[in-house]
This record gives sequence, C-alpha cells and structure tokens, in this order.
Amino acid sequence: MRWNERGEDLNVRGARKWNRFAILVLFVLAGLFFDFSVVRAQQSSDAPPAGNAQNGKKLFMSDGCYECHGQMGQGAAQTGAARIGPPQLSFEGFQSYVRNPKNNMPPYTAKAIPDQELADIYAYLKSIPMPPKGKDIPLLNK
Repeated sequence: MRWNERGEDLNVRGARKWNRFAILVLFVLAGLFFDFSVVRAQQSSDAPPAGNAQNGKKLFMSDGCYECHGQMGQGAAQTGAARIGPPQLSFEGFQSYVRNPKNNMPPYTAKAIPDQELADIYAYLKSIPMPPKGKDIPLLNK
C-alpha cells in the first residue's frame, strides 16, 4: 500500500476521486438527456395539428371571425379586435385564448368550433404573410 504524508491510503483516495468523477459524469449525462427530451417535447407541442388553410379561410369567414379581426386577421380599431394573422401564439395558446378569451371576444367552445376546425383556421392565419416593416415602405421613409 502507498500512503501519503497525512497517513491516507492513496488507493482509497484515488477510488474516492474516481467515484466522484463517475457521479459527476452521470449527472451531466442525465442533465443532457433531460434537456434534449424537454426540447423535443417543446418542439412537438408547438406544432399545431394538421390544418387545411383553404377550409380555414372559409370557416374564418362563415364563423364571423373576419367581422372583428378583418379578412386577413389584421385587427380593427373600430372593434378593438387584435391582429391575429399570422398568429404569434402556438396553436395551444391560440386554442386556449379562443376557448377562454380575456377581453370582449366571446368564448368559442369546442361545440361551437371543433378542434379540427380551429386547427384549419389557425392554418389559414399562419398562411397570411407578415406585413412589411415601416422601414421597408418607401412612402413612410421620405
């Protein structure tokens, strides 16, 4: 056996260091695994259910969404309705707001607008291009 100046067995001390290192490596690997699984879960939950944009546009008009939000979801000062096209929320956030709105918008239950129809409306709103930024509009930059 080898001993250090404090009378400790070097083999035991080395084994303790190795055990600490092994435990640290296991924690790091577990942390990486957990982080990647959380990222994968977030990516999959942000993806809306498959929606049909063409059907969504028809529903947006027939359900009367355009009356407050405008035909392209641009919002309207007259009604106080917010811009909703293209949505900045995930599908889950959009769905939650439609089902339980906070302002003057009436709630639309799953009985009034089923989840698939809501997914179609979301797909339509996602298909709307973003408006140009003010700095990109020549008339505004004179």
